[in-house]
Amino acid sequence: MKRLILALMLLTAMPLSADPLRLSDLSDPAEARQWRFFTDGVMGGVSTGQAVFEDGHLKLTGDVSTANNGGFIQVRREALALPEGTEALRIRVKGNGQAYYLHLRTSATLLPWQYYQASFTAPRDWTEITLKLSDFRPSGRMLPGTPRAGAVRSVALVAYGRDHAARVSLSGLWAEMPR
Repeated sequence: MKRLILALMLLTAMPLSADPLRLSDLSDPAEARQWRFFTDGVMGGVSTGQAVFEDGHLKLTGDVSTANNGGFIQVRREALALPEGTEALRIRVKGNGQAYYLHLRTSATLLPWQYYQASFTAPRDWTEITLKLSDFRPSGRMLPGTPRAGAVRSVALVAYGRDHAARVSLSGLWAEMPR
């Protein structure tokens, strides 16, 4: 009986944790088709690349060039609303050990060049990385300081800002809720 009481006391003292909510199942071909690839060529840049879905993950590769005022390649999932109360995004990624970004667009990002950005390093082996919404920085002063979860409308995986060969893969995207 003492063990049962002790076990119950320990369980009630532990914070409850909600399982993360899967936002994108990249093993589903229908979901994979919802992601759209584009480059800085939409604004006159010369970066090149591609996004390929293989073996249950999205692979973003290419050459990012800052020539001609360019500097990005990305793959974006539109119409991806975060549940109100989301505190962080969890991603499962691997790459070439370089810095990459997640970009969020919200109801406040009205202009094409507006977004919220958080960086991460893509390790050589599959790793889960958590990015708090408070880690996302606005691309300009016209945006509120932190994106509001319920206002998020798209998420993008981005190679950005410097001349480099990009190689990053994404196999999972989840919303982290409060514990």
